[in-house]
Amino acid sequence: MDAILRLSGLCKKYDGFSLDNVSFSLPYGCIMGFVGENGAGKSTTIKAILNLIRRDQGEIQVFGKDNIQEELEIKEQIGVVFDSLNLPEMIRPLDVGRMMKSVYRQWDSAKYTQYLAQFQLPAKKLVKDLSRGMKMKLAIAVALSHNAQLLLLDEATSGLDPIVRDEILDILLEFIQDESRGVLFSSHITGDLEKIADYVTFIHQGKILLSEPKDLLLEKYGVIQCTKEELAALDKSAVVGVRRHQFGVEALVEKKKISGAHTVDKASIEDIMLFIVRGEHQ
Repeated sequence: MDAILRLSGLCKKYDGFSLDNVSFSLPYGCIMGFVGENGAGKSTTIKAILNLIRRDQGEIQVFGKDNIQEELEIKEQIGVVFDSLNLPEMIRPLDVGRMMKSVYRQWDSAKYTQYLAQFQLPAKKLVKDLSRGMKMKLAIAVALSHNAQLLLLDEATSGLDPIVRDEILDILLEFIQDESRGVLFSSHITGDLEKIADYVTFIHQGKILLSEPKDLLLEKYGVIQCTKEELAALDKSAVVGVRRHQFGVEALVEKKKISGAHTVDKASIEDIMLFIVRGEHQ
């Protein structure tokens, strides 16, 4: 078994939106960046993994087990961080630890206390009085304190300042040092994913457009600045998307199909997304 999480042909239909044959695999010991615009299907996919919504068809395996047939056993080993803290506002982090002890069989009170100290979270301050950054770190402390093997983060770093975001990225990198673990990290902050992701999966309008190792993806594509005439002379199979502006043309290209006469600039994950979705196609 080489994947900690595997989706095969996942479909879910709503009025006006559908997940359409969503398939990807997250290997053990890896972080996958799950990217796409708002409404692309990231949160719906994560809810399907957690069996919070019922899929219409397809299979979801976590740790090699069906996520419906063995739901309770699987959820014992999943840590989840959403973009908001789903805890009562009038309790304290100290109370959260006591509450979770009765929720998770493998809850580790000592580890939770250790994370509160590491994240500099005030144990006796009410949740409602914590900053957004503190609330997210509290959610991560909970997710990490019951021996979770898979972390699912849904826009968990959205709205956080760069210092707090960087701290959370370090936590995720430390988490996967044990190669029996994995992280699915949904985020629209593609710069964060370039720092830590091993794989990138791009969903658009409910369909997976690509799912590849990040390094191969960044190596595969590049951006060319050129004139309309130079664009017309390029191998059409090399051009993924085109964006025109008053000074000329930018094109996302497959680098191996471009001759040495052209200067090919590095493409970011954001570039790749924008050119594929919003660029003109040859």
